[in-house]
Amino acid sequence: MSPRTNKPHELVERALQLSRADGCVVIADEHSTANLRWAGNTLTTNGVTRGRTLTVVATVDGREGTASGVVSRSAVTPDELEAVVRAAEAAARGAGPAEDAQPLVAGVPESPGFTDAPAETSSAVFADFAPALGEAFARARAGGRELYGFAHHEVVSTYLGTSTGLRLRHDQPTGTLELNAKSPDGLRSAWAGRSTRDFADVDPAALDAELAVRLGWAERRVELPAGRYETLLPPTAVADLLIYQLWSSSGRDAAEGRTVFSRPGGGTRVGDRLSGLPLTLRSDPAEPGLQTAPFVIAHSSGGDQSVFDNGLPVRGTDWIREGKLAHLTTTRHSAALTGLPVAPAIGNLVLDGGTDRSLDEMVADTGRGLLLTCLWYIREVDPATLLLTGLTRDGVYLVENGEVVGAVNNFRFNESPVGLLGRATEAGRTEKTLPREWSDWFTRAAMPPLRVPDFNMSSVSRGV
Repeated sequence: MSPRTNKPHELVERALQLSRADGCVVIADEHSTANLRWAGNTLTTNGVTRGRTLTVVATVDGREGTASGVVSRSAVTPDELEAVVRAAEAAARGAGPAEDAQPLVAGVPESPGFTDAPAETSSAVFADFAPALGEAFARARAGGRELYGFAHHEVVSTYLGTSTGLRLRHDQPTGTLELNAKSPDGLRSAWAGRSTRDFADVDPAALDAELAVRLGWAERRVELPAGRYETLLPPTAVADLLIYQLWSSSGRDAAEGRTVFSRPGGGTRVGDRLSGLPLTLRSDPAEPGLQTAPFVIAHSSGGDQSVFDNGLPVRGTDWIREGKLAHLTTTRHSAALTGLPVAPAIGNLVLDGGTDRSLDEMVADTGRGLLLTCLWYIREVDPATLLLTGLTRDGVYLVENGEVVGAVNNFRFNESPVGLLGRATEAGRTEKTLPREWSDWFTRAAMPPLRVPDFNMSSVSRGV
């Protein structure tokens, strides 16, 4: 193999050859993106980009333990490779023993296609979507609506090699569509989003029709005060709340008494009932349509992620099983500390166990309540209860006697996703959804709509 090679798998091999550390992990991420943007029913920009990030983890054994050093660089060329490896080794030698130190993972079979070229996307991913979007522009223009938004598609090919012999590869396609419809005066706004692997399952016409209905609802305006309301949360809002719950489900933090999953007096709440409904919150790297990496890819250590766990296989995990807390996220190190099973974080999230009813059917069965579109600007208030605050956005609608009768003002809310699961009285049909707040970090989710009898709208917000 030439030391000047530029193929990702050969860069991994060359970096491992150059290593003088006791242990080494090399991760090459090849990025390929394509995007479209539009405003006022007109396509404005489109583009394709490519890039590379190389991460080298060096581990150095010492009398007091094993230290690690991590260096990540973008656009690394073959000539720069040795400098990155040496920098990681210097960082390890200058660091103290790593608390999360474990033997590097070994014995995982090589991934098929490890030596193949990286996967790529291109503008061709929009071959069917773009003409359909143009037709949606025409219908929106005729209907007095203005469409704004963007479509983004990315493919990341990750090549992971270690000094213990691992040679793993994963190709991750990620597509997102966000579409806003506005009235010409800008006073009414509605949003819809979709997550997709390839844009083959995205229908701009159906989304535009959905937004047209919502803009129609907003022609009547109703002002409501802050308070607790029966509220229907659509799948996107449920996803945003439960993703934050997943990010807050560290087994170590719970065992140390710092989270909502800590048991008073010590230990964790694993085994406790969190919901009266038979809901199961789970992650599975093989979930159809939401596939994600079947092994740990950790570019740094922190929280419940460890560079020493790179390449560790991950399998389907129930976080909540039929209403009871079943697992908290752990590394090999934090699992040993807490006595909990090893349960690495996984890049998708599914809530199921509800009924087969659609959100529209749940609306039809509502005497008086609120129907949300989405949430944004979500922030944590109290980790001990996982109390979150945030805002509603792009449409809060009043439901009376089974029908939407108008749009109401936006609110700031104060709620805990754990508390919501405990108080929810109905869950509908699970469907793929795009979390709006976290779509830059987490896109692979499937959630049902939830009915909450007393959602806390803590104050009125004047935003659109």
